[in-house]
Amino acid sequence: MQIAQNSVVAFHYTLTNDAGEVLDSSEGREPLTYLHGAGNIIPGLEKELEGRAAGEKLNVAVSPEEGYGELQEQLMQEVPRDAFQGVESVEPGMQFQAQTQGGPLMVTVKKVEGDTVVVDGNHPLAGQQLNFDVEIAEVREASDEEVEHGHVHGEGGVEH
Repeated sequence: MQIAQNSVVAFHYTLTNDAGEVLDSSEGREPLTYLHGAGNIIPGLEKELEGRAAGEKLNVAVSPEEGYGELQEQLMQEVPRDAFQGVESVEPGMQFQAQTQGGPLMVTVKKVEGDTVVVDGNHPLAGQQLNFDVEIAEVREASDEEVEHGHVHGEGGVEH
């Protein structure tokens, strides 16, 4: 069976950046399972998996536009240190959920300068080309319930 709209796909992967550093991998774990066409994985990877079958291996380079987007400078902000009340030590790399006019947003502390903290609301992988080494483990037709819910049920998916 080939990967198409509303198929359930299980695949192993290793994700690296352009420097060759491993950012994530399914090695030693169950394969990642998703419902194709439901927006469950980044668009560039999903597009490259279309039409593939179990057993295939491929290398996929995903541009920022089809991954986590370009860096948006407006999501980098300086905020006063006292906005982090109750947090004893604010350090670069820490993540917090900020309340914005558009709703909650995860931000990462980029630097701390005296009473000012620079936070970044971009996805940590925004602006980066993503390189996937993929092996497709399984492809099957999704159940009506999985299609209706927009995600995989059972092994590798949601239990409810």
